[in-house]
Amino acid sequence: MPGHRSAADKDLDRYLTETAQGSEEAFALLYDGLSGSVRGLVQRVVRDAAQAEEVAQDVMIEIWRTAPRFHPEHGSARAWAFALAHHRAVDRVRSTQAASDRDRRAAACNSERPFDLVAELVEDRDERRRLYLCLESLSESQRIPLVLAYYEGLTYEEVARALGKPTGTVKTRMRTGLHRLRACLEAGE
Repeated sequence: MPGHRSAADKDLDRYLTETAQGSEEAFALLYDGLSGSVRGLVQRVVRDAAQAEEVAQDVMIEIWRTAPRFHPEHGSARAWAFALAHHRAVDRVRSTQAASDRDRRAAACNSERPFDLVAELVEDRDERRRLYLCLESLSESQRIPLVLAYYEGLTYEEVARALGKPTGTVKTRMRTGLHRLRACLEAGE
């Protein structure tokens, strides 16, 4: 809601709007105001400082190039930048995982797979399947905050903002959801 934005967020909105009009000075101010938090969000997703720095720089360049696509009536500059950053970070994780998978498949083709590796893969898949089943057993109000936090890399405050709920409510739901998830997983052992 544009009317409930902080002064800092309103400044970022203005800087991004001016950046869309070609103002390098506005972009410098936008960069100073966003780059640290963009890098932090990306690092929570990619979990590697060097890659996070690279992705964050790519995001800031993308913001400069695509600034005319920003519409303050649809959301804040911060939210828009975070969405770009999150998408870029997830793309990097997927790309890195795909490369790792290709390397693993290539290595597997060149050698016999020991029984332990096969057993480990089966065990990992079973654990993942049990986790998904247990997540499905949670109420939506418990499952969604957990997914946002653990799979999307959002903080308590970011989850609360995304859901339009008080932070304390989100923390309680997540804590309860984690206890139920743990109990479900332990029951399946």
